[in-house]
Amino acid sequence: MATNILMPALSPTMTEGTLSRWLKKEGEQIRAGDVIAEIETDKATMEVEAVDEGVLGKILVGDGTEGVKVNQPIGVLVEAGEKVPAGGAEPAPPGSSAWGQAPPEAKAAEPPKPAAPQKQEAKPTPQEATPQPGPQSGNGHDSGDERIFASPLARRMAQQAGINLGALKGSGPNGRIVKADIDAAQQRGTAPAAQPRPAAPAPAPVAAPSAAAPRASMPPITAPHRLVPNSTIRKIIARRLTEAKQTIPHFYVSMDIELDALLKLREELNAKSPKEGAGAFRLSVNDLLIKAAALTLRRVPKVNASYTDDATIFYDDVDISVAVSIPDGLITPIVRKADQKGLAAISNEVKDLAARAKINKLKPEEFQGGGFSISNMGMYGVSQFAAIINPPQSAILAVAAGQPRPVVKNGALAVATVMTCTLAVDHRVVDGALGAEWMAAFKAIVEDPLSLML
Repeated sequence: MATNILMPALSPTMTEGTLSRWLKKEGEQIRAGDVIAEIETDKATMEVEAVDEGVLGKILVGDGTEGVKVNQPIGVLVEAGEKVPAGGAEPAPPGSSAWGQAPPEAKAAEPPKPAAPQKQEAKPTPQEATPQPGPQSGNGHDSGDERIFASPLARRMAQQAGINLGALKGSGPNGRIVKADIDAAQQRGTAPAAQPRPAAPAPAPVAAPSAAAPRASMPPITAPHRLVPNSTIRKIIARRLTEAKQTIPHFYVSMDIELDALLKLREELNAKSPKEGAGAFRLSVNDLLIKAAALTLRRVPKVNASYTDDATIFYDDVDISVAVSIPDGLITPIVRKADQKGLAAISNEVKDLAARAKINKLKPEEFQGGGFSISNMGMYGVSQFAAIINPPQSAILAVAAGQPRPVVKNGALAVATVMTCTLAVDHRVVDGALGAEWMAAFKAIVEDPLSLML
């Protein structure tokens, strides 16, 4: 039976994307796990893997098409020998996870629909009001067929065989139930039919996304010029940074920090590194600053947070997003649990992430999330700057160049290598005093860098 291949939602913020190119041709066999296309998302160019088997019967959206909406059909998958229906495949059932359908975490950003008004009923007794636990599917979704995380083909096969999808554990991406899981269930015996369960409690309301910024009109141009169309990444960067600046009350704290002790420690550690091999490393100043920021977030954990209208989220892990310049914009790969990693591990991880970011080879989990960001422009000789917060985070540290400056030590004039760092915070989460406390703790660690080794 023909199945639509939908435009995938490859990041929580993605609403549309560019279909860069198909890697499969019409009539070509597709197996689960095959890379079938490249999609340019709001973050990077990413590969799309097949979750079902079949034949690519028809391509509906050609290479290079921009502005393709999430969940829009881009192709049709058919079984061997099956013809593509004239009107295309039937739409997937509501709530199904047909290939490109938005994952649960992406759909969570949609504003909740108001419940229909109901008549006043008699108040139930406490025993009646207590919700009873029902069976859970292997992927954490309700066991009702309309909410199971399964491919359309697997759903149809299960319906025909009378298999309860809620009793299966999916082997596909993110626990999705695929054809192979149904085949395996049939071989070991049909799973019991689905049983009705009490309705789950309504999810907590989620704040509706802010309205998109007004479209900027092109001014009249009389001088010689050329027009370069904005890529999807550039459009999303423009929209998100505009929203961040308009909706987040930025507050800035700047501080001058001496670097000489840190530079000396870096030189000594690099001298101890093997010339080559698995244990080799080459520390940069930024590597040490990432570690310093991570330790500071442990000392001042209230900055490692995000604001929502209902509650403030405080993160348990210290995940540092590191701004990396790529040919078409900016991306922030993440060093997970940076406070628990050694300097050499952080250095090698950052180099690997940055290299793959520049060729669009990062995985979604490597750049989605993070609780705190660092933007370092010291290599460009910048003396001071302020960065824009990366939502939903509440803080970003802007690091400028270390420069020889006159300082007063013990009442005498001296020269020291000094950099100016500026912490931008979301004033809804981080007050001025808390931001100053964080900067003071960061300065103390950088100027006494032996604490990085503890």
